[in-house]
Amino acid sequence: MTTIAEKKLAPSGSNKLSTSSRIRRTIMGIITYAFLLLMALIVIFPFYWMIISSLKTLEEYKLNVPTFWPRLIQLKNYADAFQAANLGRLFLNTAYVGIVSTILSLIITILTAFAFARLEFKGKNALFGFLLATMMIPGELFTITNYQTVNAFNWMDTYTVLIVPFLVSVFYIYLLRQNFLQIPNELYLAAKVDGTSDFKYLWKVMVPLALPTLISITILKMMGAWNSYVWPRLVTKSEDMRLITNGLRGASMKDATGETHFPMQMAAVTMVSFPLFMVFVFLRKYIMSGVSRSGIKG
Repeated sequence: MTTIAEKKLAPSGSNKLSTSSRIRRTIMGIITYAFLLLMALIVIFPFYWMIISSLKTLEEYKLNVPTFWPRLIQLKNYADAFQAANLGRLFLNTAYVGIVSTILSLIITILTAFAFARLEFKGKNALFGFLLATMMIPGELFTITNYQTVNAFNWMDTYTVLIVPFLVSVFYIYLLRQNFLQIPNELYLAAKVDGTSDFKYLWKVMVPLALPTLISITILKMMGAWNSYVWPRLVTKSEDMRLITNGLRGASMKDATGETHFPMQMAAVTMVSFPLFMVFVFLRKYIMSGVSRSGIKG
């Protein structure tokens, strides 16, 4: 039998253990949040430096000892950069290519993913395996053949050459197919018994259930079109056909003396980066939820 003294000592030892455990968890929490704060500052600092540099005068920008806040805020840099880089035309071109290519890519992705997820046809698994194997090939290897093809079709310097070559994405097809596979097949069989067509079932049932993944694909496709550089640079020669990224590359931003105006360049980069930053801030949860919902069932 336990003595009275042992009964009195037991709660005391338990309290000491509980207190030390809380202290240890508190210390680990402080270390974790301090590390995360440090990493956040490292990531945010380049954006902060870009923004404050865009608000400086050229003389202040070229100081040997950099300033961490503009002495005189120059909002004029943004207006000058917008005009010098012809950003209005670049934004319109990029928006048009991004919207059209995203819509067409979504249609192709939905129909292809539905065929591989629900329809039965000979060689389906082998064909899907072949498509997945193409993901192992770097996209740069297709550049020469794609260039020869579009040149033979006389598509150079057109919107067609900026849209058509990248309408099909095996990754998006795989992502959506995995999401479609999570939808019970009994729903499809019940719809067929009721006389529902495949297209109506796809539109009324599968698309609404896969909406988070479709939103993720839409966001990723638009961001890909916005950041595209190598291909538009290769297939467009006219300044009127340039997109945002390669259009800025050829923009001349100089002051009255002919010297490169770096704050003006920073202002142009800030304006170009702002839409993507807003997309990430407000729609990041849709990207994560869409990806997480698509990779459960193999």
